[in-house]
Amino acid sequence: MSLVSFAKVQSAGDQPIRRAILDSLDLIQYQFANDIRNVVIKANMCYYWDYSTGLTTNPKFVAALIDVIREQVSHDVNISIVESDASAMKCKYTFKILGYEKIARRCKVALFNLSEDEGERVEVVAGGQSFRFMLPRTIQNADLRVNVPKIKYMDSTRITCALKNIYGCNPYPEKFKYHRKLDEAIVALNKIMKFHLSVVDGIIVSGVQPRRLGLVMASRDPVAIDVAAARIAGVNTGSIRHIELANREGIGNTSFIPKGIALEYFEKRYPRKRVANKVMNLAFRLVQAVGLETRLGL
Repeated sequence: MSLVSFAKVQSAGDQPIRRAILDSLDLIQYQFANDIRNVVIKANMCYYWDYSTGLTTNPKFVAALIDVIREQVSHDVNISIVESDASAMKCKYTFKILGYEKIARRCKVALFNLSEDEGERVEVVAGGQSFRFMLPRTIQNADLRVNVPKIKYMDSTRITCALKNIYGCNPYPEKFKYHRKLDEAIVALNKIMKFHLSVVDGIIVSGVQPRRLGLVMASRDPVAIDVAAARIAGVNTGSIRHIELANREGIGNTSFIPKGIALEYFEKRYPRKRVANKVMNLAFRLVQAVGLETRLGL
Protein backbone atom coordinates (compact mmCIF):
# COMPACT_ATOMS: atom_id res chain seq x y z
CA MET A 1 0.00 0.00 0.00
CA SER A 2 1.08 3.58 -0.67
CA LEU A 3 1.62 6.33 1.87
CA VAL A 4 -0.58 9.43 1.79
CA SER A 5 0.08 12.30 4.19
CA PHE A 6 -2.32 14.81 5.72
CA ALA A 7 -0.78 17.99 7.10
CA LYS A 8 -2.39 21.24 8.22
CA VAL A 9 -1.40 24.82 7.48
CA GLN A 10 -1.55 26.27 10.95
CA SER A 11 -1.93 29.96 10.07
CA ALA A 12 -1.84 32.42 7.18
CA GLY A 13 1.44 33.37 5.54
CA ASP A 14 4.21 31.89 3.43
CA GLN A 15 6.15 30.16 6.21
CA PRO A 16 3.21 28.09 7.52
CA ILE A 17 2.60 26.83 3.95
CA ARG A 18 6.26 25.90 3.59
CA ARG A 19 6.17 24.13 6.98
CA ALA A 20 3.08 22.14 6.02
CA ILE A 21 4.67 21.06 2.73
CA LEU A 22 7.77 19.88 4.58
CA ASP A 23 5.61 18.04 7.11
CA SER A 24 3.66 16.32 4.34
CA LEU A 25 6.86 15.13 2.66
CA ASP A 26 8.38 13.95 5.95
CA LEU A 27 5.26 11.92 6.72
CA ILE A 28 5.64 9.89 3.51
CA GLN A 29 9.42 9.65 4.05
CA TYR A 30 10.10 11.45 0.80
CA GLN A 31 13.67 12.43 0.02
CA PHE A 32 14.78 14.38 -3.02
CA ALA A 33 17.52 12.80 -5.12
CA ASN A 34 20.85 14.62 -5.21
CA ASP A 35 21.26 14.53 -8.99
CA ILE A 36 18.13 16.52 -9.90
CA ARG A 37 18.85 19.23 -12.47
CA ASN A 38 15.50 19.92 -14.14
CA VAL A 39 12.17 20.12 -12.31
CA VAL A 40 8.67 20.45 -13.74
CA ILE A 41 5.77 21.63 -11.57
CA LYS A 42 2.23 21.16 -12.92
CA ALA A 43 -0.15 23.42 -11.05
CA ASN A 44 -3.91 23.42 -11.69
CA MET A 45 -4.79 26.41 -13.87
CA CYS A 46 -7.98 25.07 -15.42
CA TYR A 47 -9.31 28.55 -16.24
CA TYR A 48 -9.00 32.21 -15.22
CA TRP A 49 -10.45 31.64 -11.75
CA ASP A 50 -8.50 33.12 -8.85
CA TYR A 51 -7.10 30.68 -6.25
CA SER A 52 -9.55 32.13 -3.69
CA THR A 53 -12.33 30.21 -5.47
CA GLY A 54 -10.63 26.92 -4.56
CA LEU A 55 -10.59 25.99 -8.25
CA THR A 56 -6.95 26.78 -9.10
CA THR A 57 -3.62 26.25 -7.35
CA ASN A 58 -2.46 29.15 -5.19
CA PRO A 59 0.75 30.57 -6.76
CA LYS A 60 2.06 31.21 -3.23
CA PHE A 61 1.74 27.47 -2.57
CA VAL A 62 3.87 26.80 -5.66
CA ALA A 63 6.38 29.42 -4.53
CA ALA A 64 6.70 27.70 -1.14
CA LEU A 65 7.22 24.36 -2.89
CA ILE A 66 9.94 25.91 -5.06
CA ASP A 67 11.72 27.14 -1.92
CA VAL A 68 11.53 23.64 -0.44
CA ILE A 69 12.94 22.03 -3.58
CA ARG A 70 15.85 24.46 -3.76
CA GLU A 71 16.65 24.04 -0.08
CA GLN A 72 16.53 20.25 -0.33
CA VAL A 73 18.23 19.84 -3.74
CA SER A 74 20.18 22.87 -4.96
CA HIS A 75 19.69 26.59 -5.47
CA ASP A 76 20.91 26.07 -9.04
CA VAL A 77 18.22 23.58 -10.04
CA ASN A 78 16.19 24.58 -13.11
CA ILE A 79 12.46 24.77 -12.39
CA SER A 80 9.61 25.20 -14.87
CA ILE A 81 5.94 25.76 -14.03
CA VAL A 82 3.96 24.21 -16.87
CA GLU A 83 0.45 24.35 -18.28
CA SER A 84 -1.07 24.01 -21.75
CA ASP A 85 -3.64 25.91 -23.76
CA ALA A 86 -7.23 24.70 -23.76
CA SER A 87 -10.23 25.50 -25.94
CA ALA A 88 -11.32 28.30 -23.57
CA MET A 89 -8.03 29.17 -21.88
CA LYS A 90 -4.72 30.51 -23.12
CA CYS A 91 -1.60 30.25 -21.00
CA LYS A 92 -0.32 33.72 -21.92
CA TYR A 93 -3.35 35.18 -20.14
CA THR A 94 -3.63 32.59 -17.39
CA PHE A 95 -0.04 33.03 -16.18
CA LYS A 96 -0.63 36.76 -15.78
CA ILE A 97 -4.20 36.75 -14.43
CA LEU A 98 -3.55 34.05 -11.80
CA GLY A 99 -0.34 35.64 -10.51
CA TYR A 100 2.21 33.19 -11.88
CA GLU A 101 4.19 35.82 -13.76
CA LYS A 102 4.97 37.56 -10.45
CA ILE A 103 5.95 34.26 -8.83
CA ALA A 104 8.18 33.36 -11.78
CA ARG A 105 10.04 36.67 -11.50
CA ARG A 106 10.37 36.44 -7.74
CA CYS A 107 11.50 32.81 -7.67
CA LYS A 108 13.50 33.01 -10.92
CA VAL A 109 11.73 30.09 -12.58
CA ALA A 110 10.38 29.57 -16.08
CA LEU A 111 6.74 29.57 -17.16
CA PHE A 112 6.24 27.10 -19.98
CA ASN A 113 3.28 26.61 -22.30
CA LEU A 114 3.37 22.93 -23.26
CA SER A 115 1.26 23.68 -26.34
CA GLU A 116 4.29 25.53 -27.75
CA ASP A 117 6.80 22.82 -26.81
CA GLU A 118 8.54 20.38 -29.11
CA GLY A 119 7.97 16.69 -28.51
CA GLU A 120 7.37 13.29 -29.98
CA ARG A 121 4.23 11.33 -30.83
CA VAL A 122 3.55 8.46 -28.46
CA GLU A 123 0.99 5.71 -28.92
CA VAL A 124 -0.67 4.45 -25.75
CA VAL A 125 -3.62 2.22 -24.87
CA ALA A 126 -5.86 2.68 -21.82
CA GLY A 127 -9.12 0.90 -21.10
CA GLY A 128 -8.94 -0.71 -24.52
CA GLN A 129 -8.84 2.70 -26.24
CA SER A 130 -5.86 3.73 -28.38
CA PHE A 131 -4.47 7.26 -28.31
CA ARG A 132 -1.65 9.19 -29.98
CA PHE A 133 -0.48 12.02 -27.76
CA MET A 134 2.38 14.46 -28.13
CA LEU A 135 4.85 13.99 -25.27
CA PRO A 136 6.33 17.46 -24.58
CA ARG A 137 10.10 17.58 -24.39
CA THR A 138 9.98 19.67 -21.19
CA ILE A 139 8.07 16.86 -19.45
CA GLN A 140 10.25 14.14 -20.97
CA ASN A 141 13.55 15.76 -19.95
CA ALA A 142 12.60 16.57 -16.34
CA ASP A 143 14.46 14.71 -13.58
CA LEU A 144 11.65 15.49 -11.15
CA ARG A 145 7.99 16.01 -12.05
CA VAL A 146 5.75 17.38 -9.31
CA ASN A 147 1.97 17.46 -9.62
CA VAL A 148 0.22 20.20 -7.58
CA PRO A 149 -3.54 19.62 -8.03
CA LYS A 150 -6.72 20.75 -6.33
CA ILE A 151 -9.62 18.69 -4.97
CA LYS A 152 -12.77 19.57 -6.94
CA TYR A 153 -16.07 18.11 -8.01
CA MET A 154 -16.66 17.58 -11.71
CA ASP A 155 -19.79 16.15 -13.31
CA SER A 156 -17.98 14.19 -16.02
CA THR A 157 -15.42 12.52 -13.74
CA ARG A 158 -17.12 12.91 -10.31
CA ILE A 159 -13.91 14.36 -8.84
CA THR A 160 -10.67 15.85 -10.10
CA CYS A 161 -7.34 15.73 -8.30
CA ALA A 162 -3.90 14.32 -9.19
CA LEU A 163 -4.79 12.04 -12.11
CA LYS A 164 -7.08 14.57 -13.80
CA ASN A 165 -4.56 17.40 -13.39
CA ILE A 166 -2.17 15.60 -15.74
CA TYR A 167 -4.87 15.84 -18.42
CA GLY A 168 -3.80 19.49 -18.58
CA CYS A 169 -0.34 18.39 -19.76
CA ASN A 170 -1.84 17.31 -23.07
CA PRO A 171 -0.47 20.04 -25.38
CA TYR A 172 -3.36 19.73 -27.84
CA PRO A 173 -5.51 22.83 -27.15
CA GLU A 174 -8.89 21.46 -28.26
CA LYS A 175 -9.14 18.99 -25.42
CA PHE A 176 -12.90 18.55 -25.80
CA LYS A 177 -11.95 16.12 -28.58
CA TYR A 178 -11.20 13.56 -25.87
CA HIS A 179 -14.26 14.11 -23.68
CA ARG A 180 -16.12 11.10 -25.08
CA LYS A 181 -13.27 8.93 -23.81
CA LEU A 182 -12.22 11.20 -20.95
CA ASP A 183 -11.52 8.53 -18.32
CA GLU A 184 -9.37 6.54 -20.74
CA ALA A 185 -7.58 9.69 -21.92
CA ILE A 186 -6.75 10.68 -18.32
CA VAL A 187 -5.23 7.27 -17.64
CA ALA A 188 -3.38 7.21 -20.97
CA LEU A 189 -1.75 10.58 -20.26
CA ASN A 190 -0.72 9.42 -16.79
CA LYS A 191 0.90 6.40 -18.42
CA ILE A 192 3.15 8.43 -20.70
CA MET A 193 3.72 11.37 -18.34
CA LYS A 194 4.61 9.77 -15.03
CA PHE A 195 4.94 12.28 -12.23
CA HIS A 196 7.16 11.38 -9.29
CA LEU A 197 5.30 13.27 -6.58
CA SER A 198 1.86 14.76 -5.94
CA VAL A 199 1.42 17.60 -3.42
CA VAL A 200 -2.20 18.75 -3.07
CA ASP A 201 -3.01 22.38 -2.36
CA GLY A 202 -6.09 21.93 -0.19
CA ILE A 203 -5.72 25.19 1.71
CA ILE A 204 -8.85 26.61 0.05
CA VAL A 205 -11.31 24.15 -1.47
CA SER A 206 -14.45 24.59 -3.56
CA GLY A 207 -17.85 23.14 -2.79
CA VAL A 208 -21.16 24.75 -2.09
CA GLN A 209 -18.89 27.71 -1.34
CA PRO A 210 -15.12 28.19 -1.14
CA ARG A 211 -13.83 27.21 2.28
CA ARG A 212 -10.46 27.37 4.00
CA LEU A 213 -9.60 23.74 4.79
CA GLY A 214 -5.89 24.25 5.48
CA LEU A 215 -4.97 20.86 4.02
CA VAL A 216 -1.73 19.75 2.38
CA MET A 217 -1.51 16.16 1.09
CA ALA A 218 1.45 14.34 -0.45
CA SER A 219 2.08 10.96 -2.02
CA ARG A 220 4.23 9.25 -4.62
CA ASP A 221 1.06 7.48 -5.80
CA PRO A 222 -1.51 9.57 -7.76
CA VAL A 223 -4.18 6.86 -7.47
CA ALA A 224 -3.86 6.61 -3.70
CA ILE A 225 -3.96 10.39 -3.22
CA ASP A 226 -7.05 10.60 -5.45
CA VAL A 227 -8.80 7.94 -3.38
CA ALA A 228 -8.00 9.93 -0.23
CA ALA A 229 -9.23 13.14 -1.90
CA ALA A 230 -12.49 11.42 -2.88
CA ARG A 231 -13.07 10.28 0.69
CA ILE A 232 -12.51 13.81 1.97
CA ALA A 233 -14.97 15.17 -0.60
CA GLY A 234 -17.52 12.47 0.19
CA VAL A 235 -17.48 10.77 -3.22
CA ASN A 236 -17.66 6.98 -3.57
CA THR A 237 -14.39 5.91 -5.17
CA GLY A 238 -16.15 3.08 -6.98
CA SER A 239 -18.08 5.68 -8.98
CA ILE A 240 -14.89 7.36 -10.26
CA ARG A 241 -14.03 5.41 -13.37
CA HIS A 242 -10.61 6.90 -14.12
CA ILE A 243 -9.39 6.02 -10.61
CA GLU A 244 -10.55 2.41 -10.94
CA LEU A 245 -9.04 2.18 -14.42
CA ALA A 246 -5.72 3.67 -13.28
CA ASN A 247 -5.60 1.09 -10.49
CA ARG A 248 -6.25 -1.79 -12.92
CA GLU A 249 -3.63 -0.54 -15.37
CA GLY A 250 -0.89 -0.32 -12.75
CA ILE A 251 -0.51 3.44 -12.30
CA GLY A 252 -1.06 3.18 -8.55
CA ASN A 253 -2.99 1.58 -5.70
CA THR A 254 -6.45 2.31 -4.35
CA SER A 255 -5.32 1.13 -0.90
CA PHE A 256 -3.23 3.55 1.13
CA ILE A 257 -1.75 4.10 4.58
CA PRO A 258 -2.74 7.52 6.00
CA LYS A 259 -0.07 9.52 7.81
CA GLY A 260 -0.41 12.65 9.91
CA ILE A 261 -3.66 14.34 10.90
CA ALA A 262 -6.68 12.04 10.71
CA LEU A 263 -8.42 12.11 7.34
CA GLU A 264 -11.74 12.45 9.17
CA TYR A 265 -10.71 15.88 10.45
CA PHE A 266 -10.75 17.25 6.89
CA GLU A 267 -13.62 15.03 5.78
CA LYS A 268 -15.95 16.64 8.34
CA ARG A 269 -14.97 20.14 7.22
CA TYR A 270 -15.14 19.74 3.44
CA PRO A 271 -18.04 21.71 1.85
CA ARG A 272 -19.69 18.71 0.26
CA LYS A 273 -22.88 19.96 -1.31
CA ARG A 274 -22.45 19.69 -5.07
CA VAL A 275 -25.36 21.73 -6.45
CA ALA A 276 -23.26 24.87 -6.87
CA ASN A 277 -20.52 22.88 -8.57
CA LYS A 278 -22.97 21.51 -11.13
CA VAL A 279 -23.81 25.09 -12.04
CA MET A 280 -20.07 25.89 -12.24
CA ASN A 281 -19.44 22.88 -14.47
CA LEU A 282 -22.32 23.87 -16.75
CA ALA A 283 -20.89 27.39 -17.01
CA PHE A 284 -17.45 25.99 -17.77
CA ARG A 285 -18.80 23.79 -20.57
CA LEU A 286 -20.62 26.81 -22.02
CA VAL A 287 -17.37 28.80 -21.96
CA GLN A 288 -15.63 25.95 -23.77
CA ALA A 289 -18.35 25.88 -26.41
CA VAL A 290 -18.38 29.55 -27.28
CA GLY A 291 -14.74 30.50 -26.67
CA LEU A 292 -15.35 33.29 -24.19
CA GLU A 293 -11.82 34.65 -24.39
CA THR A 294 -12.33 35.42 -28.09
CA ARG A 295 -15.59 37.23 -27.41
CA LEU A 296 -13.86 39.31 -24.74
CA GLY A 297 -11.13 40.25 -27.21
CA LEU A 298 -8.36 38.54 -25.20
